Amino acid sequence: MKATVIYGKHDVRVESVPDPELATKGPAAGPDAIVRVVAACVCGSDLWPFRGLEPIEKPRRQGHEWVGVVEQIGSQVSTLSVGDFVIAPMYVCDGTCANCCNGMSVCCLGGGYWGSQIHQQGFADAGQGERVRVPFADATLVAVPGGMPDPELIPHLLTLSDVMCTGHHAARSADVHAASTVAVIGDGAVGQCAIIASKRLGASRIVSMSRHESRQRLAKEFGATDIIPDRGDEAVSKLKDMFDGIGPDAVLECVGTELSMPTAWRAVRPGGKGGYVGVPTGGSAKGLDMNLMFSEDKDVVGGLATVREYMGELMPDILSGKIAPGKVFDMELPLDDIVQGYQAMDERRAIKVLIRA
Repeated sequence: MKATVIYGKHDVRVESVPDPELATKGPAAGPDAIVRVVAACVCGSDLWPFRGLEPIEKPRRQGHEWVGVVEQIGSQVSTLSVGDFVIAPMYVCDGTCANCCNGMSVCCLGGGYWGSQIHQQGFADAGQGERVRVPFADATLVAVPGGMPDPELIPHLLTLSDVMCTGHHAARSADVHAASTVAVIGDGAVGQCAIIASKRLGASRIVSMSRHESRQRLAKEFGATDIIPDRGDEAVSKLKDMFDGIGPDAVLECVGTELSMPTAWRAVRPGGKGGYVGVPTGGSAKGLDMNLMFSEDKDVVGGLATVREYMGELMPDILSGKIAPGKVFDMELPLDDIVQGYQAMDERRAIKVLIRA
């Protein structure tokens, strides 16, 4: 089959790799499934190794956001059937460990990430390819009711594998609720989904921090009431001025850089909350001023989204058309042309690229 492999900075290739097979012997036998990928996408976090900001010790498979159709199931799989249309969270989880039972499947003790060895369960193919072997299929995959959805619905469902749930995690972490005032730092796919999530949770005013006209338009379509194009000190000053001189109730940090992090924590009002989901990179840890957090009683909560736990909450709103996060995809390519997708996102010519396998 074909699969995407990254070798180093600006070196992504579509290569022929072995077809996945169900495990029939050993500890891995039984709970796995083979899924044909229908759609996948390029994530902003995929750009860190592509830009050379994350070291690559050896070539590795790419893709942690994908949906597909179940083609084969192992003998122990009980909740899925061949032909089911499924969404994969951005990780593999067993559903039985202490962390999974505590609602933290993203930290599963027996699981791991796509494109890697999953402990004794063997290799889990990555999503930017034609097929995936899924360890712990029952616990990991979520079937969409009714089987194969309309093609127009697939991009929206695909966002549940990561970005919509991650934006929702930022809003939940910052305790966004009815009448909350919110600022969202980051106008990429996660930031846009954080706007959707904030509106869904009832926020009264939502500020998008964006410099790009096309992304500003999308943010307003999703529910942003205001736009601020500034960065750093000027952005903090404007946010404070907009909200009684003290700042908004919640700031959602959806970038993860050395500039975005301190902007978020400085801008939120005393006693307010910052929800962070931007993957930390480029010295972002320097942005957490503990003296400021302490003196103004600011909470900073977030991290990796518990995607598997959020899917059940958000899927009905997608199926009903209440939210349409798939609009974050502004470019679509076949798998053979995925390198163009990486380049387009790296150069900010696309917000998020959909890949049809």
